[in-house]
Amino acid sequence: MTTFTSAADQIRMHLERVTHLREQAHSAGLATAVHEVKQLQARRFRATYSDFLLAPRYRAATRFFLDELYGEHDFAQRDEQFGRIAGALERLFPDAVSQLAVDLAETHALTETLDHQLAEHWMGQGNAVSYSERYVRSWRLTGERKDRERQLAVVQHMGGELQRLTRMKSLLIALRMMRAPAQAAGLSALQQFLERGFSAFSTLGDATTFLAAIAQREQRWIDTLFDADLTTCSHALALELAQA
Repeated sequence: MTTFTSAADQIRMHLERVTHLREQAHSAGLATAVHEVKQLQARRFRATYSDFLLAPRYRAATRFFLDELYGEHDFAQRDEQFGRIAGALERLFPDAVSQLAVDLAETHALTETLDHQLAEHWMGQGNAVSYSERYVRSWRLTGERKDRERQLAVVQHMGGELQRLTRMKSLLIALRMMRAPAQAAGLSALQQFLERGFSAFSTLGDATTFLAAIAQREQRWIDTLFDADLTTCSHALALELAQA
């Protein structure tokens, strides 16, 4: 028998996982290692998508993905706000908006889980090798290829939903009207996330090329980090980081 899990319950489940990992990282002395891993990954993303960051059409959508999904920022405030109104999202917005929030929460939980595991291996290796080789070794010790590919699939779905939702003019108007009430209710971080996403994809227009490039480039890095010769992979990563 299939058990139905509501969007609100899924959001809360994913965010509880993130909170637990955040607390665990601090108590286990992993917080610095997690931050170092996130910084390196953010540099790699900026380098991989430097062409999109320079292109006026793609810049806003690229910045949204890099800052809101793969950024090195502390998302504790946004997480708390999402968790607090998870039920309201499901009641007040179309199903697609609720699913967008579920996608964000799942991506966030997957990212934090993988970063936490990678950071454990990162700490265990010390500074005897270069940052790029240390990262590749940590990635391979972490494993979890299916989770890496799931992470990419959820991001792709989120991008497709953002494109579809930006065509709903009434939803865009309603979102702008929510600014003052959201701030008054202490939900400004959540409001800014939604508005930035909608604004970025409104500017982008047809997101097909953008999302296809993300799928291709990230899958290439997943395959390289798992399968390429260690020296070759470490060198490729070092070259990429040098461009950031």
